[in-house]
Amino acid sequence: MSPSTTPSLSPSLLAWLRCFDAAARCGSFTKAAAQLHVSQGAVSQQVKRLEDRLGHVLLLRTPAGLALTPQGEQLYAATRESFRNLASTVHRLQLAHVGEPVNISCSPSLAMLWLTLRLGSLYRANPDMAFRVVGESDRVDPSRMSREGIAAAVRLGAAGSEDAKAVDLLDEWLVPVAAPSFMQAHPELRKASKLKGSQLLHAADPGEGGEPTEEWAQWLGAVGVDLAPSALRQGTQFNLSLLAVQAALGGQGIAMGRLALVLHYLTSGRLVLAFRQRVLSNATYRFIGSPSHPATPTVLAWLLDEAARFRQQRDAYFESAGISAA
Repeated sequence: MSPSTTPSLSPSLLAWLRCFDAAARCGSFTKAAAQLHVSQGAVSQQVKRLEDRLGHVLLLRTPAGLALTPQGEQLYAATRESFRNLASTVHRLQLAHVGEPVNISCSPSLAMLWLTLRLGSLYRANPDMAFRVVGESDRVDPSRMSREGIAAAVRLGAAGSEDAKAVDLLDEWLVPVAAPSFMQAHPELRKASKLKGSQLLHAADPGEGGEPTEEWAQWLGAVGVDLAPSALRQGTQFNLSLLAVQAALGGQGIAMGRLALVLHYLTSGRLVLAFRQRVLSNATYRFIGSPSHPATPTVLAWLLDEAARFRQQRDAYFESAGISAA
């Protein structure tokens, strides 16, 4: 056999590798046997046969449990990755065979103006899987996620709230946005101090808490503009941020834009910045995964990649447009 030829793995060798992987992961022959539903002696014997075949000691018995030798470390790195990839592929194929889509629950505004614009990369990376995006603002309920096959949920909320196991995906920045025609029709709005309450568009998405005027109040306070609460309430209010953005696109006023929802409109020129000051939102987008759904790690990895890519685009826009943090 030439050095470049890779030998095939016989059924017995695969069984030995499975026992070795479980023992290395558990640090115990007994715990590995329980996971594999075989006896402790069977696991120990299979690992010994693998060591004899390879000519290396892979696991050492210590008072603290099993310890990997350098050769064992090398082999375990390979088996861990290989078995993980096998399990992931099997799960994906099972889901595709059953025909059930992977459900992703997302707050409506983010679903429409951010998530759906990026689904192409998710499909390209997982051609055997089907996905279903559900726009909703209900509080995330783990039991409902399990019952309805929801692999992942994305919500805007304060970091650390709702679920300690949630993963922070993306922070959010607030900027006032309007249609170019609106700003051209109101040349006096070169300074935020000239704003009138009736020109403001407000939104409070259900499930996120807070008042419709809260984001405008936060931005105005950060930039040092004092607008009375009664004046704030003169502006049109919506129950979804995406509706306020649509009103701004239609030239109806100035919306308090969340960057994740409006960046593509800003870069395309359909919206412009009313004022070049940004304020960090009190909330962040968070991922809550189902511990039982096989596709949850796949969705999380994709969302983290997309969030990182968007963050780079957003920060580059801040720099190129000269948008300063208040």
